[in-house]
Amino acid sequence: MKQRHTITIEHLDENIAMELIGFQDKNLKLLEELFGCTIVYRDASFIMMDADEKQKEIFEKLIDALMVCFNRKIRISQREIIYAYRRISQGKEVYLDTLMTRVIGKTISGKPIAPKTMGQMEFVKAMEKKDIIFAVGPAGTGKTYLAVVYAVELLKKGIVKKIVLTRPAVEAGENLGFLPGDLKEKVDPYLIPLYDALYELLSKETCEKYMEKGTIEIAPLAYMRGRTLEDAFVILDEAQNTSPMQMKMFLTRLGFNSKMVITGDITQIDLVKGKRSGLLDVQRILSGISEIGFCMLSSDDVIRHPLVQKIIERYDAQSE
Repeated sequence: MKQRHTITIEHLDENIAMELIGFQDKNLKLLEELFGCTIVYRDASFIMMDADEKQKEIFEKLIDALMVCFNRKIRISQREIIYAYRRISQGKEVYLDTLMTRVIGKTISGKPIAPKTMGQMEFVKAMEKKDIIFAVGPAGTGKTYLAVVYAVELLKKGIVKKIVLTRPAVEAGENLGFLPGDLKEKVDPYLIPLYDALYELLSKETCEKYMEKGTIEIAPLAYMRGRTLEDAFVILDEAQNTSPMQMKMFLTRLGFNSKMVITGDITQIDLVKGKRSGLLDVQRILSGISEIGFCMLSSDDVIRHPLVQKIIERYDAQSE
């Protein structure tokens, strides 16, 4: 039964109240959209109009989660509010304060980078503990970006001496042979996401200097054959577009004091029809090896525009 509910926050600081409702009430408007009812803020109290008991319970838990952040002077965005709402609505725990204080790197402008979701947190923990880590999930879950951030931090600290970023040169059924230019010019467009991530963490000049010295290497997967990569952080992106033999070839390049992160989205395989992806069987083949971690990310971990999350969920529903 829907009715009017009043939720009061005890000892609410005026500055925190302003952050909670947002500039020009933008957070309050977001809460109304999420809960599908009118919400009024007045004198440290939220009044929910035409809301049922379940909505009230979710709202109280959401406010509690947000207040922990505000009381610790942790700034949050609407993205975090949406994520917390979704988790609580699904009956799942959410620890926004823990997520947002686990900084793993900084951009060149000094902005701290931390995991945004519980799935991303598990991915970061796996990179800390395992030698080979698979991160599988849809677009927008931050798989490649977090891997690059973590790799750059290990390089800065001297824990690894080299970063190797690689991708299979297969995209949406296109053929490299039809592209103009030499091999670098043919391959570079496929590696743009990796360059973008690096340029956010290192200046373009620093990045180019590292690439000239071989400290950072960006190359197509075919260039990995026959090598042993030691003292390196190696990232294989778009791994759903590898064949089983390519996947085996890549994994066996692992040398001493190295880590490998393999990222991919099994819903976006661009291989020739009838050719099986090397990412599909790898968990079955390698399960039980303690040094290998598997992180399965979902639409809950999408950190792009909220509409991207809805699009992914609709496509997933169609494929079931």
